Amino acid sequence: MNETVIVVTGAEPLEPSAVADLPRERIVLAADGGLDHALAAGLRPAGLVGDLDSVTPDGLAWAEGHATIERHDPNKDQTDTELALAMAASLDPARLILLAGGGDRLDHTVAAIGALGAASLTHIPEIEGWWGDQHLVVLHGPGRAELDLPTGTEFSLLALHGPCTGVVVHGAAWPLDGIDLEPVVGRGVSNVATDRPITIAVSSGVLTVFDDRTATGDTAGAPGVADTTPDEEQP
Repeated sequence: MNETVIVVTGAEPLEPSAVADLPRERIVLAADGGLDHALAAGLRPAGLVGDLDSVTPDGLAWAEGHATIERHDPNKDQTDTELALAMAASLDPARLILLAGGGDRLDHTVAAIGALGAASLTHIPEIEGWWGDQHLVVLHGPGRAELDLPTGTEFSLLALHGPCTGVVVHGAAWPLDGIDLEPVVGRGVSNVATDRPITIAVSSGVLTVFDDRTATGDTAGAPGVADTTPDEEQP
């Protein structure tokens, strides 16, 4: 099992704070034009995947000499991000990080973040992402995470992929104890960390946790240790 696999995607330059938070031991993959942003940030992808319609000629030339290239027909059913995540999943990582600078296409943003909820990723113990300077952790139920966030940090829970059951939050201003969370509702939005670490768990469903750690200037905390603890053993 590889320790950490990072997938770089998106149409914008990467945030320095997100790049600085990355572990040193890692395998980097790029989804199409994400290669150019990875190189600009000092990352050296080992693989490039996609239809390659947005990577620059210079970036593609670099990849031809330094990376494995998996080219797909433009008339495909999956996004380049989904294809890159599938490549990452095939490496059996202990930790998967989706890294993007952001972008002005809301549909692309939703699709990319939503791809972290794919059933093909459920075997990966830790799944997280950076979208610009916004950090997120994704839990596939039954799952659990501990977030080492400074006291006062805001975070939100969203069920982006359908209902979540047995949602637990400890160490926050508004604790939750085994509630059911309907898709994209406000009950889990804008909570505040009061203890360090906070504990989050979900029995079933896919739960996405957004945290505002950059607002405190602290990006060095443990991003989240997700596991597949059975429901009856969760706090």
